[in-house]
Parts: sequence; C-alpha cells; structure tokens
Amino acid sequence: MDTNRGLPAIESHRVLHIWITENLKMVPVPERAYGNFFEEHCYIVLHVPQSLKATSGAPKDLHYWVGKEAGVEAQDTAGSFVQHLQEALGGATVQHREAQGHESACFRSYFRPGIIYRKGGLASALKHVETNVYNIQRLLRIRAGKHVSASEVELSWHSFNKSDIFLLDLGKMMIQWNGPKTSTAEKARGLALTRSLQDRERGGRAQIGVVDDEAEATDLMQIMEAVLGCRVGNLHTAMPSKSIDQLQKANVRLYHVYEKGKDVVIQELSTCPLAQDLLQEENCYILDQGGFKIYVWQGRMTSLQEKKAAFSRALGFIQAKGYPSYTNVEVVDEGAESAAFKQLFRSWSGEQRKNKHLRGVGKLLQVKLDVGKLHSHPELAAQLRMVDDGSGKVEVWSIQDSCRQPVDPTHHGQLCAGNCYLVLYTYQKMGLVQYILYLWQGLQAAAHKIKALKSNAEELDLQYHGVLVQEHVTMGSEPPHFLAIFQGQLVIFQGSAGHDGKGQPESATRLFHVRGTDSYNTWTLEVPARASALNSNDIFLLTTAGLCYLWFGKGCSGDQREMARTVVTVISRKDKEMVLEGQEPPHFWEALGGRAPYPSDKRLPEDVSDFQPRLFECSIQTGPLVLTEVVFFSQEDLDKYDVMLLDTWEEIFLWLGAAASQWKQEAVAWGQEYLKTHPGGRSLATPIVLVKQGHEPPTFTGWFHTWDPYKWTSNQSYEEVVEGGLGAVSAISEITAQVNNFQLSRWPSNGRAGPAAPWALKGSKDSSKSELELGPKAGGRSSSPRSVASGSLPREQLMHQAVEDLPEGVDPAHKESYLSDSDFQEIFGKSKEEFYSMAKWRQQQEKKQLGFF
Repeated sequence: MDTNRGLPAIESHRVLHIWITENLKMVPVPERAYGNFFEEHCYIVLHVPQSLKATSGAPKDLHYWVGKEAGVEAQDTAGSFVQHLQEALGGATVQHREAQGHESACFRSYFRPGIIYRKGGLASALKHVETNVYNIQRLLRIRAGKHVSASEVELSWHSFNKSDIFLLDLGKMMIQWNGPKTSTAEKARGLALTRSLQDRERGGRAQIGVVDDEAEATDLMQIMEAVLGCRVGNLHTAMPSKSIDQLQKANVRLYHVYEKGKDVVIQELSTCPLAQDLLQEENCYILDQGGFKIYVWQGRMTSLQEKKAAFSRALGFIQAKGYPSYTNVEVVDEGAESAAFKQLFRSWSGEQRKNKHLRGVGKLLQVKLDVGKLHSHPELAAQLRMVDDGSGKVEVWSIQDSCRQPVDPTHHGQLCAGNCYLVLYTYQKMGLVQYILYLWQGLQAAAHKIKALKSNAEELDLQYHGVLVQEHVTMGSEPPHFLAIFQGQLVIFQGSAGHDGKGQPESATRLFHVRGTDSYNTWTLEVPARASALNSNDIFLLTTAGLCYLWFGKGCSGDQREMARTVVTVISRKDKEMVLEGQEPPHFWEALGGRAPYPSDKRLPEDVSDFQPRLFECSIQTGPLVLTEVVFFSQEDLDKYDVMLLDTWEEIFLWLGAAASQWKQEAVAWGQEYLKTHPGGRSLATPIVLVKQGHEPPTFTGWFHTWDPYKWTSNQSYEEVVEGGLGAVSAISEITAQVNNFQLSRWPSNGRAGPAAPWALKGSKDSSKSELELGPKAGGRSSSPRSVASGSLPREQLMHQAVEDLPEGVDPAHKESYLSDSDFQEIFGKSKEEFYSMAKWRQQQEKKQLGFF
C-alpha cells in the first residue's frame, strides 16, 4: 500500500505481518510466502506478541529488511513506511535494521524452518510464491546452522562445495545433495527446509531424493548430471562464515548522543559492566557491543526529532567506526528494552516486575509448597527453582582421597568449605522416578578434590544409566531446592573439619552466621570469630569452651529467631544463653577478641532483576565457543543433535541432545566460559545445571510456554526419515529412464561457468507419469532470460507493445531477450551479457525508458 494513504489494518489473530516494496508502495506479503525474500526489494516485518489489542503494553518488534540489490528508492519507501508504522504503533516498539545475510537472531527466529533469498525482483504480474507449478529449475545453496538460510545460486557444479547443502529443485523432483563435510544436524535442518518447500510450493506432491553418498545414489546422480553436466575437478571447501565469539560480544561501550549547536556529539560514558542508572530519560545513547551490534536507547522524554534521527545516527556511528555497512542496528525505547539489551547491564529493574507479587523466592515459599502444583505447573517450579518441597530421598557422599565416602544421614546437612560433596536427590513426578545430582564445591577445596568430584559424578551417572540431572553448586550460591532438601539445617563449617571439630582443640571458639526465615531459605555459615563479622539484621551463634551464646540482632524477625533455635542444635548441644544486641555480657566480647564496629544499618530488600530467559545453541566448529541465540524459543528448537544453553539469570542450564553426548565433558566448561565473558559481569558461582534430553526437570521445562514430555518418543531422526524413503523409488527410476531417452541440448552459457539443461519435470496430481518438457524455466531465474522462439523477433513486434499484442509464446516480463544481439546492442548501447549483469532495478529502469517494460 502507499505510505501516503494511511496504514493497513492489522489482524489481531496473527503475530507476524510482512510488507514488501513494489512500485514505490508497500504491499502485504501473503502468509504462504513468509520466509521468501527477493534481494532487489525491501521488506517490513512486524512481530506482535499476540494481538495489538491484548498486548498493547508488550514490546513489538519492527524490522526494516534491505535486500543486497535494493535500490535507493525502495529503501526510501520502506524507511518512510517504518516511520508511519512506528507512529501508529506508539510506544513499546523495538526497531531493527536488517541487512540480507546478516540478520539479527530475533529476525531469523521468526522463520522456521528457514529463510530463502530469491534472486531478482518480484514482477507485479507474478506471485510471491507459485504453488503447484512444476516447470521449475533452480539450485539453492542451504546453510544449515541453527538459523537456516538458502540462496539461489548459478545452476552449475561450480556453485557446489564440500561444506554446504545444495537443493536441485526440478519441480516434480527435489534432490538434496549433502556436502561431505556437513554434520547430521545440518543435514536434518536442510531436509526440514526441503520438506517445507515441498509442502508450500508443490502441495506435498514433489518427490524428494537425498544424496548422502554419491556412490550409493547413482539414480539421483544421473539426474543431477543430466541437468548440470559431468563434474570436472574437485569440489572446493567453502570459506567458514565469520563467527562472533563471546569475548567480542563482551566488549561493550556506552556513548551519550546529543546536539551541540548544529553538530551531533557522541561522548563515551562507560565500559562494562554497565549500570542501568547511566541511562537518563531525557537523553539518547548508543551502546556498541564490540561492533557485533549497535543499540540506540531513547529515553521517554527524548524529542520526536531525536527519535526520527535514531537510525541515521547509528549508521553515522557505524561509518565513523569503520564497521561493515551491514552491522545490525536495534533502536529501543525506554520501557520496551529487549532481553538482549537488558543483559548487557549488571542488573536491570523493570517497573512492571517490581509491582508483581512474584518479588522473591522468600515470600513465595512462606506458604507451604503444594508438590502437585509444582508438577502440574512447571512454570511455577521454574520461577521458584523448586522441583518439589525437598521431601524426597537424600544421599550424600564426601570426596576423600579421590573417592566418594558415604556421609552418615545424621550429618547430611553438615558440609565443610575445604571439601567437595555429591548430593543425590531422588523424587517422583507423575509416578516416574527422577534424579538430581548436586555437585557441591567448597570455596576452600583444593583443585584435586574438584577434579575428583567431577569424575565421581560421572561414575555415578554411569551407574544410573545417564539419567541424572547434574547441578554444579558453588558454596554461597546454593539454589533454593538444595537448601530445602536439608530442611533449613544446612551448616557450612570452615576448613575440612566438621561439627565435631576433628583436629581442632576442644576449647576452640567458633562463630556461626544464621540467615533465613523458613526451611526453604535458611543456611548457616561459619565466619571468623571476631566482632566485625556480626550484623544487626541477623542471628549468630558463638560457641566457646563452656558456653554457647545465641545472639539476636535488633533487625531480625520472629521467623528468623524461630529457625535459628532449630538450627543451633545441629552445631552444639550445650546450653545456650540468649543474648539481645546491646545487652551482651563481658565474656561475649572477650571471646570475640573485644568490641569492634559491624554493619548495623537496616538491610535493603534485594533488587528483583527484570531479566528474561534466553536460549542459545553452542558451537565450537570454527574454534572458540560461538553462541547462536534463538529468540521466542520453544521446545521445537531443541533437537537431538544440539547442545543448548538456557540462561535464566539465576541458573545456567546446558541441555544435551541424545546425539550430542560427546560434548558432555565440555558442556559445563562452556557454561563457565559464558559467565566469564558475559558483559553483565556475572557471578562465576551461578549454578550450572547439566540436563539430558528426556530427563528434563520442571525447573527447566517451566521456562518453555508448552512442554510435551512424549515429544522425544514420537520424533523420527534424520536417518529414519531418509531410510524410510522420501520419494517412490519407481518414480525416480522412471525419471532417470526418461532422462536417458532424451538427447539433451544445452543452453547457451551466456558467459556463465557450467552448462544448464533446458528441461523441467512436469506432472499433475492425477498423472502417475512425469514427462520432460524442452523449453524455458518458469519461476526459476538465470542471469539472462532465454528466448523460447527459435531465432529472434523484429523490434517493432516488441517495443511499446501491450501484452495482448505480443507474438505468441513471448514472455512479457522479458520482451528485450527476444531481440537479436545486434538490435539489442543498438537499442540498449550494451551487450545482453552486460545488461543482465546489472542490478535488476537498473534493468527495469532502462526497459521502461526504451519501451520494453
């Protein structure tokens, strides 16, 4: 539609809306064509969480996509449309500038199973995607990373390489050729795209053949060679696409952008870790994430003029920095920040989250947990980080001399900072037995004990046939469920000696800090026995040779006192003297070495961070760890070949697909590397949980909108799909026989490397036979259109002629191709080869001027 005539109505039931530039207007793209992008056009993609009416406060994503051959006029039209649409949508909109082949993870996540880049432009007489048309001949190169994309390439063996997947699309027959260096995961993703094309463009009626091994797929190779000719020479290895590693992404810099007179000033403010309070509502900022991505943040008080200049300022910044022109740009309004933007800061507090009743685990757990509710509502289990109420079976082992030694059940909750422990928790969920193995590491534990902890965990996992969920826990960062299984009686002693003081004199003076209000959040830690370790907000137990003091700070609550009375019996059975802050006897201070200042200000409530969970695919194929984000993720994004990292901020989950078990040893190290290189300055003690396909706890599944526990049992693997037969063997044999019966001529190469055969497969729903038809491709594209007529036509029959007046068989979209070479040179002032090497929009412009459009 024309941007000057108002805006289109947006249907509430769809979440994705796409428009394309055509004849300097924006027109809607039909839903069946979503994922197809013509490189001479610009597109606008709007993602709405559910419906505009229902989610008026939820952030919407507005993407401005530029094809690599798009003209200036098309870009201006799309840019103007974005401005109109942005004004109509109001606030809570994130704007993105996307360049072909370099789209953001957010953009790519919309299109499952992949994006297809199509050569040329969308002629107004043609449809975006033609369905049930079989006289097609094209070659697609498929890059099958986590986000799949396919590009039309020259129909020649010269287009092939060892590292990618190629789809020879012949209308009635689709042949997927897998490069020898492609992984099974890539083959599976490529096949998902091939089958999607089969459904969308052929109504499911095209035959699919797969070439995994050329020697074993002789029938399919015969067809490929009939189209492409015999291959000469060896295939080359594709250059790996440049990946952005985590260190580069961690290099963030924040700049203040403002006008000084007629000049725009960009002043550097800070590097990571960034604080949220650096962003002021009346200002505009640029955040540079290592040249990988540029964010423009606009405060709610920023002027309309400044907001309109956001993209131009970002592009000017990119140019000044010498970054590639395709560098991704994201413009965010205050209050509509994306999850990726928020995580670039040390902490982020959102107004909406502050007002929710889910303020923290402590308050939520004051009510007795309903185990059934946790199991039936995994989203609650995920938010609370609790699989149940901790009433399951508990087994504890201490790591001694590289072996695990069972710990007596009476001492289960008594750990030492110098040791490492394995804690196996067994519980039932919906009648099935489930396991969590906690690997607890003391802060004073030696390296050899930590190594032994991991090897013993592996041994235990083998004994349980690999079904254990493994959670790596660092002392001081225990998750709520870990505290719950000890019923609030977890006590951590200093050194390697426990509560009985082995190796220590009987008269040793020890001080213990008790924190918590119930059995789900209480822990006790031994601290240095000196007055400066006290805190008015908490409770402390001081043990001496003859007496124990239970010291209550002025700021502690009745719940804290109640819990402390039950915990201290674990540490000492001696008589305890209750001491209130300010009423301590002289002996109390003598035992602590005299009075000293200690924290006495009221403890402020902890900030509730407004971070959303994020899912990444882990890959190290090209060297360093590379994480590919999947935005708007679902269970469908997990497949058996993946290692996925789910960051919920409080915990890091590493999910291992069934066919990715070889990465099990490295997975936890990847989680640690992710934390180390995170621009938000994350704690390295954040718990890391190793989860295996089919054994996901509710604390993991609850972060997904829906979760099907039976999904893994019903899904076919790539090998099963191929072995099961994608197309009828008889049909392939029939096509092969027909190819052999034809004496195939070749198209003129027009300067292109490699021949192309002028046949396509043609068939109908009711016909069991496929016939080969000599003639032009329809729906496919080459670097030069080919005449169907033998010889050429006089210019008078082609120039300034309406479609109905053209000779029979002439393609009205390519009238100029029917001219003789000499007439073409005289009229256009260049050869056909030169003309067809130009950008499509330039071709159209010349054809309009000369009467061939």
